[in-house]
Amino acid sequence: MKFFISIFLLLIINATYAQKYIIKGKVTDAGTSQPLSFANIRIDKSTLGTAASIEGAFELRLDQGNYKIIASVLGYKSDTLSVNLNSNVSKDFALEQISIRLSEVTVLPGINPALEIIRRAIISKHERNEKLESYVFNAFTKGLVKTTQDFRSSGGSASISIGTRDTGALKITGIIENESRGYFKKPNQYKDEIIARKQTANTPSSINILTGGRLLQNFYTDDIQFFDRPLLSPIADDALDFYYYIIEDTLAIDNRNIFQISFEPINPSDAGFWGKVFIADSSFTLVKLDLHLTDAANPGRLFNKINILQQFSSYDHNIPMPIDYRIFVEGNFLGLAKFGFELNSIFYDYQINPNLDDNIFGRLVIKVMPDADKKDSTYWKTTQTIPNSMEELFSYKRIDSLEAVPRSMADNFSLLSFSWRLNDYFSVFGPLRIYSFNRVEGHGVNFGVNLTRALEKRLSGNLDLGYGFSDKKFKSRIAAQYLLGEYRTHSISFSAENSLNDLFNESVAFSKLTSTLTSWIGKYDERDYYYSRGFNIKYFGEVSEVLFLGFGLLNRTDKNAVNNSNFSFLNKHKTYNPNKNIFETRINAFTTSLRLDFRNFIEDGEFRRRSSFGDAYAIFSGDAIISNSSLLKSSLDFQLYRFTINSFFRTIESNPLNIILRGVYSNGPVPFQMMYSLPASTESASQDFIYRTLRPGDVYGDRVLSINLEQSLRDLPISWLNLEIFRKLQLNFGVHFGAAITQISEKSKNIMPHQFVEYKHPFYELGFSVGQAIFPVRIDFTWKLNYFGNNNFSVDINSPLF
Repeated sequence: MKFFISIFLLLIINATYAQKYIIKGKVTDAGTSQPLSFANIRIDKSTLGTAASIEGAFELRLDQGNYKIIASVLGYKSDTLSVNLNSNVSKDFALEQISIRLSEVTVLPGINPALEIIRRAIISKHERNEKLESYVFNAFTKGLVKTTQDFRSSGGSASISIGTRDTGALKITGIIENESRGYFKKPNQYKDEIIARKQTANTPSSINILTGGRLLQNFYTDDIQFFDRPLLSPIADDALDFYYYIIEDTLAIDNRNIFQISFEPINPSDAGFWGKVFIADSSFTLVKLDLHLTDAANPGRLFNKINILQQFSSYDHNIPMPIDYRIFVEGNFLGLAKFGFELNSIFYDYQINPNLDDNIFGRLVIKVMPDADKKDSTYWKTTQTIPNSMEELFSYKRIDSLEAVPRSMADNFSLLSFSWRLNDYFSVFGPLRIYSFNRVEGHGVNFGVNLTRALEKRLSGNLDLGYGFSDKKFKSRIAAQYLLGEYRTHSISFSAENSLNDLFNESVAFSKLTSTLTSWIGKYDERDYYYSRGFNIKYFGEVSEVLFLGFGLLNRTDKNAVNNSNFSFLNKHKTYNPNKNIFETRINAFTTSLRLDFRNFIEDGEFRRRSSFGDAYAIFSGDAIISNSSLLKSSLDFQLYRFTINSFFRTIESNPLNIILRGVYSNGPVPFQMMYSLPASTESASQDFIYRTLRPGDVYGDRVLSINLEQSLRDLPISWLNLEIFRKLQLNFGVHFGAAITQISEKSKNIMPHQFVEYKHPFYELGFSVGQAIFPVRIDFTWKLNYFGNNNFSVDINSPLF
């Protein structure tokens, strides 16, 4: 019976896909027999088609029937073959080169003729965009990762010795492929659906979201960005003031005469493109672009090569649309790690100006369809793809076989690691977390086990244990979180602890490793500590596309901690600052939380992920703690309300501006340790969105309003001051500003354990930063503008590594 069922299922599968046949072949130069890369292959009188690979190979998957297949390449005479398709066939094209002379372009005397062509191309762009109301298309995308050494997922990596030059040849070490469908409607509504995807075994499916839509560039728009930096298209409205153009050659394609125009920025130091643009002489529409990024647009000159190719074909109403998008990148990080990346996308089966319901669109801009990862080899044989080269086929087998090899424990262990991964779910503390030091615990040993994304990536948790040799206390903390919902947008979390906590933990932006090192070297510990035991239970979930709500129960008992160690390798005669006392108490409270998130999001098949895609956004979040003595037997009656608004804008020449506004308000006596402290820097290290001229725990309150701005300027000051000599240094600049009002309510003052500082009138500080495009380190220079006293001017090192 099982045999007959299997045969029956196979017959159903074959019947489902039997209507598709494959036409494959190769496009070559008739004179030299060399392959013609990226040739345009289309079906006459239809929107079906594809583009050849870099090796000139193509595949079309079509229903049974009669077709005329046209192959065209810029500079060659197009060729047409008739096919009666009732089985898989091979058809090769050998195209002949053609040379023509174009009629003269009418221009004013003394005007560069290329400028007139670009002007007309810009006008043609606007005419195209006025006619284009909406469209739907299909796309196939293939991405190749290239390195000199194979890498593995879940903790495996290519080992590269620091100080040893990487001189190996690049090879394919990762592949992603996906089929997608895209939708667009004026003015700016878009959506992409990933229909099918596959990747090599060392690549998580969650990153395979590259589609033919918003994440890829279309040079018929002025919204072109690379490395989060807007760049002018060669036919952008302002392009004539930015680029220099010259006619290089004349070509033809599909009986159309074509201008080949080279261009580059008028100012060689400006960030933009250089290369060639191909424009039809009668319609002045784009035919092809072959572009490179200028050095100024290449961050830190990390990349040796960034080449972008795009071709266009006209569809209904003579509207040109992109038929492919290709980018080729190669780089070498300080000579230590060579890498490359290739992205090849083909766009086909366009529907121009269909009636699209607004319900198609919304904040969901990329959706991985539920069965996208379930498509088998039978499906991939029936859908439009880019043919795999022999190297790609070999790489699939090699990479998947490497992933199948069991890992030894040594593969995941490193002496310079914060955690050691045992398997796909469990990890333990690595050497950088096993030992710690602070003036309360003294020398401490720590052990922890982390559980990550178990039970269908829904369960995570950790167990942390520690012992301080100076305070002679054991510490423990256990926490777990379980995610609910189709896209894991709801969570239930629990934590319980009996541990040593950081006072004003949210204001300390530095790791405990940094604290250990500063204690060893300078006998400086920016933290204060207190003991706490209790538990916290919370639910938090998505109510709508923008609204999240949560509620929970909090129990904690807080006790004072004191200095127990004066150890340091240096400054042995110096004494640590005394640890600040807290208000010892037991708190039982209800908690509530809210978040409004107006960013668009992606559904990657497992999670719903928020992303700004470079657009302006605002995120509002708030929470409340309601402590009650009569109902919950808490030691204090108070309500503490906190909110944060995190916003992003593009301002000066589209550079990013980030603003964080924070507020705190209380009713009733709030214990000192639960107040809000302005986030601050250490004596020499800073982070973004903190107060550089303050120190942790300097200023706090239970009624606070603060704002922090971080404005990126990239290299604009060099341009403004005409300091071109510094352009090659790839310096990045930024401006930061902070302001705050802090107060402590009268009821809270009555239980304060020590003196305090209030900023009843706004405190201000202002500064700027200088960094390099490739290195994650900046120098911050900051001045107090009022409340002068200690540390009126601060110079700090800013790095996410701290």
